[in-house]
Amino acid sequence: MVGSNEGASVGAGQYLERRIGSVSQYPLVTIVDDDDAVRTAIESLVRSLGLRTSTFASADAFLDSGRVKDTDCLITDVQMPGMSGIELQSRLRGQGSTVPVIFVTAFPEERIRRQVMAAGAIGFLSKPFDGGTMIACIDQALSAAN
Repeated sequence: MVGSNEGASVGAGQYLERRIGSVSQYPLVTIVDDDDAVRTAIESLVRSLGLRTSTFASADAFLDSGRVKDTDCLITDVQMPGMSGIELQSRLRGQGSTVPVIFVTAFPEERIRRQVMAAGAIGFLSKPFDGGTMIACIDQALSAAN
């Protein structure tokens, strides 16, 4: 499990198309963060890997979107107004979702890191995080999802 901000480099060519029935589709990475700048930066990084993205400013907006079942990897902030990323992970698990989750936070607390990792998170990254570390987490998440 990746849980620190130590860098790792993964090439974008490592992501292959998934076969879903007869339709070829690139993985969908969903980003949930109330900070527009962070959301945009993560979206740019993910798109640079050739992956599809969907973005939401809140956990509720994501849950109401219909994108939950299409999401192959979820990147979420820990602390957000309304439902937190931790509550989002718990709600998804309660609904039977096994989508891999990567957490980002400006307030890294060891207690929270242990909690989310024990619940199956792929990563817990402190803002600002290294792009290579995020790529390694995404790679691990997508490998786990397949």
